[in-house]
Amino acid sequence: MLRHSSASPLLSLPGAVPAEAPDEGVAAHYGDLFREQRALADGSGFVDLSHRGVITVSGPERLSWLHLLLTQHVSDLPPGQATEALILSAHGHIEHALYLVDDGETTWMHTEPGNQEALLAYLDSMKFFYRVDIADRTDEIAVVHLPAGSITDAPEGTVVREAPYGRDLFLPREQLEPFAAANGPAIGILAMEALRVEAHRPRLGLETDHRTIPHELGWIGVAVHLQKGCYRGQETVARVQNLGKPPRRLVFLHLDGSEVHLPPHGTPVRLAADGEEGRQLGFVTTSARHHELGPIALALVKRNVPTDARLMAGDTAAAQEVVVEP
Repeated sequence: MLRHSSASPLLSLPGAVPAEAPDEGVAAHYGDLFREQRALADGSGFVDLSHRGVITVSGPERLSWLHLLLTQHVSDLPPGQATEALILSAHGHIEHALYLVDDGETTWMHTEPGNQEALLAYLDSMKFFYRVDIADRTDEIAVVHLPAGSITDAPEGTVVREAPYGRDLFLPREQLEPFAAANGPAIGILAMEALRVEAHRPRLGLETDHRTIPHELGWIGVAVHLQKGCYRGQETVARVQNLGKPPRRLVFLHLDGSEVHLPPHGTPVRLAADGEEGRQLGFVTTSARHHELGPIALALVKRNVPTDARLMAGDTAAAQEVVVEP
């Protein structure tokens, strides 16, 4: 649930259709899903991510302190350099996924909608004697995403997180509507999700469950630095890295285009040869309609599922592509 009091004001734009969980509060699309996808892929427009949680950490010891808690090496993170990081449980299961940038004085991070309160509680519990100030900025700061290749300028003074797949702007909420008026077209979250699935990028709460470890999703190297230590869950990361046998692996699915409905999150995945009564080997994590590839999905399956096996996502036939090697 969103902490700030209202849904995005951009839901009043023409054609806006509200998104469903976990993206309530922003637009799913503005009337033409495939046009919006093509625009985003071409580097045009922006995506309203104002429902995401925003946390800042300031103080002279912020980076050395965060370095102790996160899976990523951030003790000497240069100003303006984007990174991703996870917070793990003591057993190595993923609890939080953070998208960070430091501006030289403050570390800015955004996280999944509604997840900021749990993240803030954990960070506060680990503060101890360190000289850090932690703040929930969700009520005052909106995240806006600009795709890779966008020529849109960030408003002066805006903190920018620049990643390979685009830029995230930490925009004061009162600037959201003026920004949208000057920098359209607005693009819904479904278009961004389709391109995320195409790029095999995992998302907390969709590609993860209560027992997911980083190796299963390809987050090693992206959000987990293997040459640092002293963070919760590190023992599991090291053990799985050395043994090379995560229990599950992320796969990309090309779905049968003749089906009208996409298999929703949690749909069982089975071997096609076993039919609908076969043993469940995994589940669909995210499905989408892509403007070029047609219906696609990500799924988490058991490690020993043959990489060339034809699969069924519910009653939908699916051909798999390897994302994480078994």
